[in-house]
Amino acid sequence: MKFNSCSIAVIILFVVQYFSVLCLSQDFDFFYFVQQWPGSYCDSKKRCCYPKTGKPAADFGIHGLWPNYNDGGYPSNCDPDSRFDKSEISDLIRTMEKEWPTLSCPSNDGIKFWTHEWVKHGTCSESELDQRQYFEAAIALKRKANLLYALTNAGIKPNDEFYKLEDFRDAIRKQLGILRALSAMWIHPVTVSFIRFTCVLTLLDRISLSALCYQGLDVVQASSFPSFNVLVRPFQTL
Repeated sequence: MKFNSCSIAVIILFVVQYFSVLCLSQDFDFFYFVQQWPGSYCDSKKRCCYPKTGKPAADFGIHGLWPNYNDGGYPSNCDPDSRFDKSEISDLIRTMEKEWPTLSCPSNDGIKFWTHEWVKHGTCSESELDQRQYFEAAIALKRKANLLYALTNAGIKPNDEFYKLEDFRDAIRKQLGILRALSAMWIHPVTVSFIRFTCVLTLLDRISLSALCYQGLDVVQASSFPSFNVLVRPFQTL
């Protein structure tokens, strides 16, 4: 059978509904929790640079935790006075280097990437999460989801082979105990894939997986899962 296909699956996008125990007002409706596969990132950019700590593990890495609105819009850069403060997460740095690496060029220590995510997205969640809680929440979600295990346990491996998108869905649904089918999965032209799914699993005290967002449509039937064997110079510059 011939599939409409896309050569790369880059980003797995989770929809995360935030439930406030204290019922405080908040300036958004849900989070997108975004992870990216390093092999796909390097393929889509045509180049990449390992961080100064060396080549990341061949595993999904955190891209961000993004507050969003139910109508499809999102807030950004909400608090110009709330700057990224490395001292607030100094004991998390080593963990973030592993779970939230950057492959952008030139090689760097990740601070620029984390600063961008906090300033653009994290500051818009301050009604619920301070800076430390924001990064802790993303790390906890990544570990709980354990995407690579879910996929490889279902026989979907980063070997440059093509897999049906329904197989991606089934693997993640099985790992996370999702009761209903993923609400949507689509491929952005050429490079990016997203997955959204329903709410059944509480990950933290007040965070659970959800699908309270606008609908998307499948546009391909299969996508490859590229290996992460890219050779780059550790300190490549532009």
